[in-house]
Amino acid sequence: MKTSKIKGIIPPIITPMNDDAEQTVNHEELRRQVERQIESGVHGLFPFGTNGEAYALSMKEKEEILETVIDQVKGRVPVYAGSGCITTADTIRMSRRAQALGADALSIITPSFALASQKELYDHYVAVAKAVDIPIILYNIPPRTGNKLLPETVQALCRDVDVIVGAKDSSGDIENLKAYIRLTRELNKEVAILAGNDGSILTCLKEGGAGGIAGRANIWPVTAASIYDRFIAGDIEGAQKAQDAVAILQQTFKYGNPNTIIKTAVALLGYNVGKCRAPFNYVPEEGIEALKNVLAENTAKGIK
Repeated sequence: MKTSKIKGIIPPIITPMNDDAEQTVNHEELRRQVERQIESGVHGLFPFGTNGEAYALSMKEKEEILETVIDQVKGRVPVYAGSGCITTADTIRMSRRAQALGADALSIITPSFALASQKELYDHYVAVAKAVDIPIILYNIPPRTGNKLLPETVQALCRDVDVIVGAKDSSGDIENLKAYIRLTRELNKEVAILAGNDGSILTCLKEGGAGGIAGRANIWPVTAASIYDRFIAGDIEGAQKAQDAVAILQQTFKYGNPNTIIKTAVALLGYNVGKCRAPFNYVPEEGIEALKNVLAENTAKGIK
């Protein structure tokens, strides 16, 4: 996979769950969601990312989900596999397995729970990169992992390691995202920087980034994909309108975990995706009503 193909709007596709005691994965609905996303014009798919509840899935489930997604996609868009684990050894095992199953690229989140130095993070990614030969996208989301991947570390990894070809920044710090783009632009190498916060996609593109891994594309895939398509076509005003349309969801995040809010919104649209795995799945009735209002408002505007 060429680095130039790492671009556009890539949904971290939700993992549909059955309404049973174990909340098993609903592979039939997963196939429907894959089709829905591709038909809506997204530019790639990212199974078991944060919105895919990677933190709540076993290794076996991740393999089965990846197999289902790759089989359903049939090469129509790139598939990015979230293969990051807490330890280097587990990350290598998951990364090798994802490559063997046919993933086009790997998205590797920083280790979590224990605090890591920048040297430890650098060494971690170098070790994983030596074990695979498909593109790696670094994944920075310190609010969830507790570990921040500094711009200088991203620059060094992209400079020193051939298969590390980009980074997703979900820090929520727009200056950090800009620094990723600025420092990697100095390299004699094509690097793809992706926005991990949906509200930063257009800013990322304007600064020279490649697009975004957009959780809200699970709700409004056509509109989310159009942020990139309109920008590339030179329709900056249209891209801004699409960006603003997906931003409306932000007002509902006070009612629960963003993953739970997004999955609940998809369920309210009539898709059989189930709830997030317990205990991370509570939305109060006030939040449900707020979500219904947001969905109705965007539906009335033709947002889909």
